[in-house]
Amino acid sequence: MTTGAIAPTPDEAAASVVAAPDLRAEIRNWYSHLMGEKRLAPLSLIAYIRDVASFFEFLCDHRGGPADLAAIRDLHLRDFRAFLAKRRKDGMTSRSLARVLSSLRSFFKFLDSGDIASSAALKALRSPKVPHGIPKPVSATDAFGLIAETDELDHAPWVAARDAAILTLLYGCGLRIAECLSLNRGQAPLPPTMRITGKGSKTRLVPVIAPARNAVEAYLALVPFGLGPEDPLFVGARGKRLNPRLVSGLVAHLRRRLGLPDSVTPHALRHSFATHLLAAGGDLRAIQELLGHASLSTTQIYTEVDSQHLLAIYDKAHPRSGK
Repeated sequence: MTTGAIAPTPDEAAASVVAAPDLRAEIRNWYSHLMGEKRLAPLSLIAYIRDVASFFEFLCDHRGGPADLAAIRDLHLRDFRAFLAKRRKDGMTSRSLARVLSSLRSFFKFLDSGDIASSAALKALRSPKVPHGIPKPVSATDAFGLIAETDELDHAPWVAARDAAILTLLYGCGLRIAECLSLNRGQAPLPPTMRITGKGSKTRLVPVIAPARNAVEAYLALVPFGLGPEDPLFVGARGKRLNPRLVSGLVAHLRRRLGLPDSVTPHALRHSFATHLLAAGGDLRAIQELLGHASLSTTQIYTEVDSQHLLAIYDKAHPRSGK
């Protein structure tokens, strides 16, 4: 699945890490494992190797030279704590630190599974407490406003139609940007139910509402490129697959025009899809399937969003709210 990001090859990934040859070989094997057996998405692969590279770069300075397998077998709790302290001093948030530790644990778990190396210190290290964040969905009115505003931009008609189709798929079907932009021309006209490949190469069936199907058809009637079945569905000015950054930039521009908060992002439209379904009486397990969440606990966060919304209405309107 093309997502706009290209992950390095195993050789490139290993070469980016400051380490001795024996350790670098195991980094290559671990990365190949993530790419092949785990089938992680390109952005996830990039994050994993970047996190591990940052640790071994620190270790090189910390110990006075590139680490080898013998060195990492001798790591202590103080080494990992020193690394975390350095990253926090550099301004890294608790959420990012927790992600880095998750990457390191993945690498050491791989080594442990092959009886190559183990780290009791890393297992004993507690992850930083991550603030409990709640998604900030876009209201239905604002979501419709974003889509309608694409017609008001000084863009070619086919670009405006493309942007409207993308935003409609994000909000109307709960797709991630990567999932939307990975669609190929051969998948359109979009069927009433579409099979989507998401994170970890997991597939799910997503109902496609009529407005989304119609928006894609309107775009295809105007797009100036002769797109074959294997070509990308959504293309840029040069006929190449659209980059996710362009969609993020589009939404940022639209929200400024409409005076909406910075929390209005492409992913917030996906949050809105889930929140509005739940508010309308949607079943939590069904919403989990539609979003492609591996765990129901991930989906349950939307119950908090809906509860907060109800409380906000109560505080604003109920005569006994004290306001």
